[in-house]
Amino acid sequence: QVHLVESGGGLVQAGGSLTLSCSASGRTFSSVAMAWFRQAPGREREFVAAIASNADSYYSDSAKDRFTISKDNAHATAYLHMNSLKPEDTAVYYCASKPYTGSTVVGEYDWWGQGTQVTVSS
Repeated sequence: QVHLVESGGGLVQAGGSLTLSCSASGRTFSSVAMAWFRQAPGREREFVAAIASNADSYYSDSAKDRFTISKDNAHATAYLHMNSLKPEDTAVYYCASKPYTGSTVVGEYDWWGQGTQVTVSS
């Protein structure tokens, strides 16, 4: 079991930056993959970024040049550093986790946070 809590969402103007945090507990943090997904109103939840237990990271096409996923094993926390934000980035952002190996598929993740709202104004 891994319990995840997101924080750091808020309102930001287009072109601005925001950093989301995901605090994890319940399992050795270094042995899990962490990921960020997002869901806008009326749309399906979509992959944003993931980082494996070995620290390999990967991104969606929309995120790869603007966002950075990282983790701090000592504090059992994952981050999503978002730069050059666009209105289309507006969504509820969810932290997710699974053992060891990352994935881009929603259904493959075992544990989810409650989400944090990110709103980008134009």
